[in-house]
Amino acid sequence: MSTRRDELATNLDSVRRRIANAAERSGRHPDEITLVAVTKYFPASDVRLLAELGVTDVGENRHQEAQAKAAECADLGLRWHFIGGLQSNKAAAVAGYADVVESVDRVKLVDPLDRGAHQRSHPVEVLIQVSLDPPGATGRSGADPGDVDAIAAAIEQAAMLRLRGLMAVAPLGAEPGPAYSRLAAIRARFLSTRAGATWLSAGMSGDLESAIEAGATHVRLGTAVLGTRPRNL
Repeated sequence: MSTRRDELATNLDSVRRRIANAAERSGRHPDEITLVAVTKYFPASDVRLLAELGVTDVGENRHQEAQAKAAECADLGLRWHFIGGLQSNKAAAVAGYADVVESVDRVKLVDPLDRGAHQRSHPVEVLIQVSLDPPGATGRSGADPGDVDAIAAAIEQAAMLRLRGLMAVAPLGAEPGPAYSRLAAIRARFLSTRAGATWLSAGMSGDLESAIEAGATHVRLGTAVLGTRPRNL
């Protein structure tokens, strides 16, 4: 009988092949791309199995769940990514456990994140989430591309934050390729003045190939690694 560990191992093998194939097509090495396993709604026991199977980076997008899971798995030495929409009144608490915050989309988040990192005495790596949605889109998330420089400047002034690059999500209901092409152009402009901020977090289970072809260094994968979510809240 197949165990949960076997299921996760099979899924990881498949995902790693997809990453390797996409990297090869793009003239890149698979080692350039970090798999962030998104464990939303899955138990800490799955995180432990993933760690046994070589996963080093875990993503969460709900603060309370992320905080509890990071504490329960603190002995594993994982890198925890907060990837969800971030409220300014929760930002300091998120910086108390997250090693990477990928969803900074406004200047207002910078001070509380820096304060939380100071309280923890641990620098937090930060990505600016840039919107790929058309103006006026419902449920739009991420900063306007024109606001990225101002957010970056604020992060660079924060003593305990480290600007690492950009993050984006492809628009719902649209082909991801054109959106990721726009992202590649936004990133090229960004790197022209911040050459060290090389991370690009883009791509999920259904579109990781397009994201890697556009230069993604991190892909955030939930369903492809862990299967169908156990509940939908």
